[in-house]
Amino acid sequence: MPDIADGLLYYITFLFSTTLHEAAHAWAAARGGDLTAYHGGQVSLSPIPHIRREPVGMVVLPLLFVATTGWPFGYASAPYDREWAMRYPKRAAWMALAGPAANFLLVIIAILLVRLGVATGLIYSPHSVRFGEIAGTDAGGLWPGMVHLLGIIFSLNLLLAAFNLLPLPPLDGSGALPLLLSPKATRSYQDFIWGTPAIGLFGILIAWKLFDALFDPIFTASLALLYPGANYH
Repeated sequence: MPDIADGLLYYITFLFSTTLHEAAHAWAAARGGDLTAYHGGQVSLSPIPHIRREPVGMVVLPLLFVATTGWPFGYASAPYDREWAMRYPKRAAWMALAGPAANFLLVIIAILLVRLGVATGLIYSPHSVRFGEIAGTDAGGLWPGMVHLLGIIFSLNLLLAAFNLLPLPPLDGSGALPLLLSPKATRSYQDFIWGTPAIGLFGILIAWKLFDALFDPIFTASLALLYPGANYH
């Protein structure tokens, strides 16, 4: 049976992290001159406008997965103007990178808090780690729950950032490719991506198949930032 209480904690973290991710997209687009998401209310840390846009991806589907597997799985999106993206492809690319950057920011905050906990003796590096469980504590009260929450924030946001950076449509890494392409190649790329709707489904399927093998070394390497000198496999 799935641990529903722990799954709900993961879901709350997913909801907050996804909200920040999409708000970062919307903010970056507005800074670049596209006010589409801004007018939709998505330059906001409130989950409400993001849920209003994607109620299935942000509420129904992840809660269904929590109930059946104990883990949330969902999606969200921020609208943007394709004509703006064609006129300013590099601005659109930075918009695409803003979402994963927001998740990396949460990872960094979690790392700093864990390091602070280690320095003060409240947190220690466990003998073994796994996704969501990357720190230990002997403190009482609310500390075990807070340390567990830090592990979830660290792990889930590392996953969200790494997954979304895969250069496969419709993921953010695909949207960032114009930073590496010539103007002519960028236009051809955009025409192909936007003119082939089914490619997004294929991109997700390929990313899903590849990601486990890619994420394990990323997760292990990131632990070196938490516990320098530790050797986790």
